[in-house]
Amino acid sequence: DSGKEQYLIEKIEDENPLDKQLDNELLYSIIKDLPVRDRKIIILRYFRDKTQKDVAMELGVSQVQVSRLESKILEKIKEKLK
Repeated sequence: DSGKEQYLIEKIEDENPLDKQLDNELLYSIIKDLPVRDRKIIILRYFRDKTQKDVAMELGVSQVQVSRLESKILEKIKEKLK
């Protein structure tokens, strides 16, 4: 981690973002519908400011695996926001 605070919406919004309120409502709905593990990763990373290492320890997996999973989850979220 770079130490720079990250915001989920900044990671997933594209060049033509929707109205922020709609983005947030849609994002909430998408997160709510994620599989349990995916939802937990996103919540820990972006709403509880945990590092990938922290998430890995909590889930009992490697930091590398959390990184891969997070990337895949963010891609899924991006697709659903289109």
